[in-house]
Amino acid sequence: MSDLPKGWATATLNDLLGTDGLFSDGDWIESKDQDPNGTNRLLQLADIGDGLFVDKSSRYVNDEKFSSLNCTELKEGDVLIARMPDPLGRACLLPAMPQRCLTVVDVAVFRVGDTGVSNKWLMHSLNSSAIRREMELNSSGTTRKRISRGKLGEILLSIPPITEQTRIATKLDVLLAQVDTLKARIDGIPALLKRFRQSVLAAAISGRLTEDWRQAHAAEAEWKKTEIKSVCSAAFDGPFGSKLKSDDYESEGVRVVRLENIGHLVFFAEKETFISTVKFKQLVKNKLEPGDILFSSFVDEEIRVCQLPKTEETFINKADCFCLRVDRTVAKPEFVLYALAAKQTYLQIKEAVHGATRPRINLGFLKGFEINLPSPPEQVEIIRRVEQLFAFLNQLEVRAQIAQTHIDGLTQSILAKAFRGELVPQDPNDEPASVLLERINAQRVATPKAKRGRRVATPS
Repeated sequence: MSDLPKGWATATLNDLLGTDGLFSDGDWIESKDQDPNGTNRLLQLADIGDGLFVDKSSRYVNDEKFSSLNCTELKEGDVLIARMPDPLGRACLLPAMPQRCLTVVDVAVFRVGDTGVSNKWLMHSLNSSAIRREMELNSSGTTRKRISRGKLGEILLSIPPITEQTRIATKLDVLLAQVDTLKARIDGIPALLKRFRQSVLAAAISGRLTEDWRQAHAAEAEWKKTEIKSVCSAAFDGPFGSKLKSDDYESEGVRVVRLENIGHLVFFAEKETFISTVKFKQLVKNKLEPGDILFSSFVDEEIRVCQLPKTEETFINKADCFCLRVDRTVAKPEFVLYALAAKQTYLQIKEAVHGATRPRINLGFLKGFEINLPSPPEQVEIIRRVEQLFAFLNQLEVRAQIAQTHIDGLTQSILAKAFRGELVPQDPNDEPASVLLERINAQRVATPKAKRGRRVATPS
């Protein structure tokens, strides 16, 4: 802050507090103080977004308790500052609310009063990365970081002239709204790609994807309804799953595939569970092989099915993680995988699930489930085209992730530029910020500080 623009000054939140302003913590409201039928909204940390009031909570206090605890009534335009993560120090403005509001003790309230300080400018300043770093450095706590209101009030801010504060806030409103619009579009790309992948699978298993191929290979165009058990290897007693209990798990040994490892066309290797080599010898016939299809019996919003990747580790699966080992002379494992992962399969299987809290299918159902199976040559062509399209979609996904990273950093770049004095032009006729600070201080010196009443302890 040593290279401040002309007319700027440094000051703390304490320095900006006018005589009719407010800088306090929220109220200490315990569970017993709350009343779901109360008319006073108790704002929570979850309501405080990064530059945005989230309006998420639903807690209330009645009028009697509001009065007896001497609660602070919030006003529209108050700057609400979260003294706990995530992120620490995020700030927003309180919008017009349909009811009287108060807030919890871990939210600080700053009311600018009639000093002329722009509450929007102040909110954006508090949300800038430079101030966030200072807050982090001044926080305390091991499990959950917290910054005290005392420390918060001492952090130095770069203060522009009042009129420049307004210009900065106005410009930020425009730019950050554009960033939010762009971010929303980028954030929507994964859902679009997911739908497109399902469209590819739908076309693949219906035959639409290789319609031109069949016209050129008419002799091999036949598709047949085939049960899952019929595409499994004859030397393989499956689909199967090993009956394991929690007591069987060890800290090391042979890896176990659990439901957490099976995603939609992806194997999550991060979750590691083991059984002993002694236990494995009892179940060795159920040893998994790379390329085996793993199918989750738990069916919620989509089919979770994937292949075991190539690995040097030894794996075995739980009973609720069905394994299919495809006879490659009958079918290609990748085609069976795509057929099981398709939305049409999900819609069929969803009707057969049982269980209210954990909807599942049983092994017998999966064995008898039918898929449409084309000739092996057409399966090969389908796999080639699906993989080609998926590779293209994966590239788009990576680009979208990179764009998301850039967008996430764009807000802070704009804020940093604003608080270096580079976002809007300076006007030499602006009243210097030092004059503003002197005026606030003079008012404070001339006006006795009002004391806020204390909460009266009630006998237990």
